Amino acid sequence: MFAGAFSMVVSLIGSRFLISFFRNRGKGQPILGKEDLGPEHHMKKAGTPTMGGLAIVVAAFSGWLIAHVRDLAFSNQAIIAWVGILVMSFMGFLDDYIKVKKSHNRGIFWKKKSYITLGLSCLLALWLVQATDISRTISMTRATLPGIHIPWYVWVLWAGTMIWATSNAVNVTDGLDGLAGGSALMGFLAFTIIGYIGLRYRNIYADVVNPLDLAVLAAAFAGACGGFLWFNAAPARIFMGDVGALALGTALSLLALTLNTQLLLVLICGINVMEAGSVAVQMIVFKASGRKKRLFRMSPIHHHFELVGWPETTVIIRFWLISGICVASALALFIADFSKQVGG
Repeated sequence: MFAGAFSMVVSLIGSRFLISFFRNRGKGQPILGKEDLGPEHHMKKAGTPTMGGLAIVVAAFSGWLIAHVRDLAFSNQAIIAWVGILVMSFMGFLDDYIKVKKSHNRGIFWKKKSYITLGLSCLLALWLVQATDISRTISMTRATLPGIHIPWYVWVLWAGTMIWATSNAVNVTDGLDGLAGGSALMGFLAFTIIGYIGLRYRNIYADVVNPLDLAVLAAAFAGACGGFLWFNAAPARIFMGDVGALALGTALSLLALTLNTQLLLVLICGINVMEAGSVAVQMIVFKASGRKKRLFRMSPIHHHFELVGWPETTVIIRFWLISGICVASALALFIADFSKQVGG
């Protein structure tokens, strides 16, 4: 709780500082126009300060770090997770910086970024499996359910793909004010609860290494997202940018891996799965039709509903509700299995 509260305050202060910093320098987010097949109706947002994800990352790290003042041990998994979060965040920062500097919404990495992040994700997974006692099982609510044990090299590919897919899915979701931050906040709260239960019932979750440190990490990110949303809620005064989206997606996936809830991540990040899936389906339909037909008016799917006539705030709130239902369903599955174990 202290980590979450502290990171929220730091995020509030940091977000406000970044707004002033970029406004004073006349730097802001460029928006793709009609010529780039972008959301033309968002052109009015051009120039809004971006890279607010810096405040999220710094706040979450500060909250996690200060929680260790009270004899909380640093876990190797959490430290490796932070290295991965910071590296992916730096990748996003480079892309954001180039976008702002060139005044165009495509950084130098926009074609190669996917391959670079996939490689980094696999390296991070390799580090986890080689340097820690992380469970090499495909699981939903604990290491023994379904408990499919796989060789370390298969696990590296599995985990690396998870990290890459989640970070990019959150990035795709970050297209409306507060949408990505609000849905991520719910996911981090879920992982905070899962980590705390893992701490209290070590006999059931013995394969989780230092669940308290992981719960603190999740709580710190939840608080950081909450503080950022104060300024990112519609109409946004600052955007998180790739620096924030890649960090949030990496953190969510790593929490799922270290807490042995990989398959549960599909529900916890349900809105991100829907958003990224809409892009994939749109591309498949477009290419299969010889570049003549599209399933949605625009992808990701949040833009489709805007073009149908929904106000932006309506899309955001309804998508938040969908995210909340998905996260609640994931927690229900986790707690149902937990209750069964305790009762048994």
